[in-house]
Amino acid sequence: MDVKLSQAVKIFFGQSSLEMVYIEAIANSLDAKATEINIDIYAKSYKDVKTLVLEIKDNGIGFTEKRYKKFCRLFDVEENSHKGLGRLVYPCYFDKIEIESIFNKTQKRNFAFTEELNENNSKINKVKEQKNGTIIKMSNYTLTKLYSHNFIQPKYLKQRILEEFYPIFFSQKQQKNNLVISINSKIENLILSEKIILSKDIPILNKVKLDIPIDFFCNFYLYYYIQKVKVCESSLITAVNVDHRTKKIEIIANENIPKNYKMVFLLFSNWFTGKIDFSRQSLNISNKELKDIQIMFKKKVASIIEKEIPEIKNRNKQTKNNLINKYPHLSGYFINENIGYNSRSDILKKAQEDFFIDQKKLLEATSLTDEQFEKSIEISSIALTEYILFRQLTIDKLKKSTKENSEAELHKLFATMKVKFEKKNFVNDLYRNNAWLLDDKYMTYETILSDKEMGDLIKFITEDENTERDAGRHDMALVFSNNPNNEIPFDIVIVELKKRGISLEENEKVITQLEKRARKLMKYFKNKIQRIWYYGIIEFNDDIELALTGEYTELYSSGKMYYRETNVAIQLNPKIILPIGVFIWDIDAVIEDADARNSAFLNLIKSKFIY
Repeated sequence: MDVKLSQAVKIFFGQSSLEMVYIEAIANSLDAKATEINIDIYAKSYKDVKTLVLEIKDNGIGFTEKRYKKFCRLFDVEENSHKGLGRLVYPCYFDKIEIESIFNKTQKRNFAFTEELNENNSKINKVKEQKNGTIIKMSNYTLTKLYSHNFIQPKYLKQRILEEFYPIFFSQKQQKNNLVISINSKIENLILSEKIILSKDIPILNKVKLDIPIDFFCNFYLYYYIQKVKVCESSLITAVNVDHRTKKIEIIANENIPKNYKMVFLLFSNWFTGKIDFSRQSLNISNKELKDIQIMFKKKVASIIEKEIPEIKNRNKQTKNNLINKYPHLSGYFINENIGYNSRSDILKKAQEDFFIDQKKLLEATSLTDEQFEKSIEISSIALTEYILFRQLTIDKLKKSTKENSEAELHKLFATMKVKFEKKNFVNDLYRNNAWLLDDKYMTYETILSDKEMGDLIKFITEDENTERDAGRHDMALVFSNNPNNEIPFDIVIVELKKRGISLEENEKVITQLEKRARKLMKYFKNKIQRIWYYGIIEFNDDIELALTGEYTELYSSGKMYYRETNVAIQLNPKIILPIGVFIWDIDAVIEDADARNSAFLNLIKSKFIY
């Protein structure tokens, strides 16, 4: 070959797939005016890829002198719609490529597609008169495995070939030409076959004009077809016609493709001529041009689908209502044209991005116009709603917790572990600290120490850098000050948490832990600390309640909570004993209380949205 083959392969087909071998071979057969193309695939097994052999046979005019010389020269093409590079994909996947071709009915040309290929090294023999045609046999698979088993499955290949060549097939059917493509495989002794027959597989397409303001002189036409079929026969093709081949453009996400329908949407325009790279993998147009085309293409496809399949319109309306019900704060940011066509995650992502852009503009404004002020109220409402929804999701996770969840997993829902939260970082920590689960008033903290050592807490309340280290850890310690200057004395809340499904003895340890914390902290009572509350959060059952009922008093809650005062000795000489109050709280009661408070906000927000 006149160009170094290995280097050309790397440059032009650095990214490709095995299916492109079939596509390019069929393209060459169609250029040779073939009306019958047979693809035979053989392998001992899917794992033994070294045994993979492809044989592609057609009844085209064969490798005449003119066609053979063009094959030996890269970029030698007769029109813009050809690239002259397709055959380079063969050596991407096979080391051995043998070609046998009958041309002029009595001449047979044999050659191997290798680095040494040139215009003079094919072998030509005289043979008895027979039909023209070409056989390309590829073997010695170069890779260690198949990227996808689909690449050697006739059913999948049939759909890919239809997707790629629909414009040519449609044109040939209009000209009343006949074409049959057979795809056969024998793998692990299982024989599978599929056929593409123009008269059967290529329907008559409807045609509508699109207004795409890209080029004043070029018109854009959409050819489409919709037919109800069995679920197993459902398919969708959305593509643009570029140089008589298709380039897929995603208009409908896989999750939204209507079932029981076979649909084809092809966009035609002279504007696309030549606008594809040499390997036919990417369109040579700007991002803005592609976006404008996608928007208009999708808009027209959506209107056609909703007209032809009325239930889709109802489905999309239901999807929109579901999005608004679940994310009411983003309702003004959902793009109606995308609902039911883009993936749900993409729709949410776009709405969230637009919301953040509006937030940023307003937060960076030095002064607000009347219009900006109104917008700021809207943005603030959305931000608050987003936070209320986050709280509800946290509550729902707690509701779903089971004995399989570790104590650490539960702890993380209350607050990120091993973190010190400070008042000055309140906004940044809002989604990491859920002290509101205990009570909304606890969000007025000075600091919260989550899974930190007792020494860290004592150091904070005493402001003593030389405090002796105490490795004992509390689950959560919340520190408050009612002093305008944030000075001591402090109010403190100590929380110990136990996982679900543990024994009575393990649950009772929470009381021991709280008393240990009290013994450390009560030394600073009335000096550095003015009030302390101790909470043990556990899962209640009959045994727990029976153990608590004798010494504890049940308090009002959405669920179960018990309280008692107990005496704790904090010093021996002289002996000092101080009373402390201990609350034992059912984790389900914590959840129900939080849910009741948050639901009030959530219901108020929902009532203000008009769907």
